[in-house]
Amino acid sequence: MKRYAGLSFEQVVRKYADNVTKACWVHIGNNADSDDCFQNTFIKLYTKAPEFNDEDHLKAWLLRVAINECKNCARDNRRRYSSVPPAPSAPSCGDMSDISWALTLVEFKYRQVLYLYYIERYKVDEIAAILGKNKNTVKTMLSRGRDRLKKIYGGDER
Repeated sequence: MKRYAGLSFEQVVRKYADNVTKACWVHIGNNADSDDCFQNTFIKLYTKAPEFNDEDHLKAWLLRVAINECKNCARDNRRRYSSVPPAPSAPSCGDMSDISWALTLVEFKYRQVLYLYYIERYKVDEIAAILGKNKNTVKTMLSRGRDRLKKIYGGDER
């Protein structure tokens, strides 16, 4: 049986399902497409069976794949529908925080950095590694993303 950082596939799904679910919902904003991205993430884990150094590496890989799946889904939806997509639906699970809801209203490029920083609690250098971006780029995206969140929450206008 294939092991992923010492865990069986079933253990990985049980352990990281909530993280991947939240990442997909925050990035997509609707349950149907989020569910597809969630499923595709774990299908890729199963079919590609990459090697992981440890569970942190495994979690980072899952989040990176989930975010990429969400990007692909958003791109495909833009091609399919020329009109503006509807506002994100409310989360179906009651444990989503206010920040998760607000993140769905921020542009995608800032959403992914804000999500990894505030929800998953990664540090800037870890986010840079996960997203394959420069550390200073991540800092800039965090700053600009925070400005957009302030506007959503009715913070100080500049």
